[in-house]
Amino acid sequence: MTDTPTHPTVAGPVSAPTAAIEANGINVIAESERKGTPRTLFWPWCASNISVFGVAYGSYFLGFGVSFWQATIAGLLGTVLSFVLVGLVSLAGKRGSAPTMVLSRAAFGVRGNAAPTGVSWVLFVGWETALCSLATLATATVIERLGGGGGNVVKIVAFLVIVAVVVGAGVLGFTAIMRLQAWITVATAVLTVGYVALTVDEIALGAVGALPSGGFAAVVGLAIFATAGFGISWVNCAADYSRYLPRSASSQGVVWWTTFGGAIAPVILVLYGLLLAGSEPGLMAAIGADPVGALTTLLPTWYLIPFAVVAVAGLVGGAVLDIYSSGLALLTLGLKVPRYVAAGVDGVLMILGTIYVVWFATDFIGPFTGFLITLAVPVAAWAGIFIADIALRKTDFAAAELYDPRGRYGSVNVLSVALFVAATAIGWGLVTTFATQAWLTWQGYLLFLIGGKEGEWAFANLGIIAALLIGFVGYAVFARGAVREQEAVSPRPGAGRAA
Repeated sequence: MTDTPTHPTVAGPVSAPTAAIEANGINVIAESERKGTPRTLFWPWCASNISVFGVAYGSYFLGFGVSFWQATIAGLLGTVLSFVLVGLVSLAGKRGSAPTMVLSRAAFGVRGNAAPTGVSWVLFVGWETALCSLATLATATVIERLGGGGGNVVKIVAFLVIVAVVVGAGVLGFTAIMRLQAWITVATAVLTVGYVALTVDEIALGAVGALPSGGFAAVVGLAIFATAGFGISWVNCAADYSRYLPRSASSQGVVWWTTFGGAIAPVILVLYGLLLAGSEPGLMAAIGADPVGALTTLLPTWYLIPFAVVAVAGLVGGAVLDIYSSGLALLTLGLKVPRYVAAGVDGVLMILGTIYVVWFATDFIGPFTGFLITLAVPVAAWAGIFIADIALRKTDFAAAELYDPRGRYGSVNVLSVALFVAATAIGWGLVTTFATQAWLTWQGYLLFLIGGKEGEWAFANLGIIAALLIGFVGYAVFARGAVREQEAVSPRPGAGRAA
């Protein structure tokens, strides 16, 4: 069995314009290039989640109508458990040395994998657009408070700088991103401590403690929203950043450092956000229009520039991972270009989306929540199936055959595709959104089973968890024999020569 597919339709490795640009695409990483330790996974996952956007999530959590302690327990539980899922998927990267959505072909078939890959690509592009939009709006707000005006000129300059950094890092690839994320983590952590020190006197513990408690359905809904907003949004790219690790790397270390790196910043920032939002109800309304920019109103003028660095750097850290993984997903779908070109294509889409959000959209939280919950359902279904597949496999992936529909993984795994469709259909029937989004009124068609669209469970979004469990249990029960048969097959001569 060859270590790297040789068919020209497999995107990479290729000859890059300069040595600074990563040549690898969706190919299996050569053994000579596998290096590092699980500890290095801390940096990309911490940098992509250390944004002060996490503070804004504290306001969103209280929007469920729960008390401080209910929000703390449910929100942090949902956040941590969601990153455990990211850590589990990261194991596949170490075992297969290929991008996440390529490794997913083992469960779905080489061509059957197109559906979850397409959903993942849309989610990545959506998230990178949202993060760049937030960074642009936050920068404009800071400049306005400094007396520079808040017109289009400021937004355009901020937009161009942010887009240049995000697209540039995405084009350069893995090594550049890992270095950038380490710097972002350290710088943002230090400046965030400064933000906390300057705003801690805004906390009114009496007001926070007086927040009324919500019902059990609201608490469950909050936990699910945290799961969708944090880990579930990253689970479909987890292996992209562990695929360069040697196969001998500790599996426990991979799971731990991914989970710890991803969860530590949101846990702290959300807790602080709950304290701030619980102290000042007006802050929740402001966050709905400009989540990060609203937080500047609590700061003295002299700290606005450091705050802008914190806000933009954290958001850029997340957008960089998204654009890199969206490029890999686009290649997995069959685009026949080098990886850096695919990242550029996604960059163009991100630019167009950001222009719409910053200059034309009248609301952010409504459409964003609808987008997040809608795509979280199929991603959760995929995650359940893929995590079950990882758990069932006792040997490493037959790497070359991940690119060959004639190989052991086949063209279409009917069971997995059927589970994915069924779990998604059931999941969408059990979700709805906070805002009345005309394009999402079709959702919630199964809510009549638990009280209807106006019942207490309507906004719990149980469909996300339902999709995850249906995918996991269905695959674990019915695919066990098929996985054993795959692992018993000898490598096909010439495997990997057809994509």
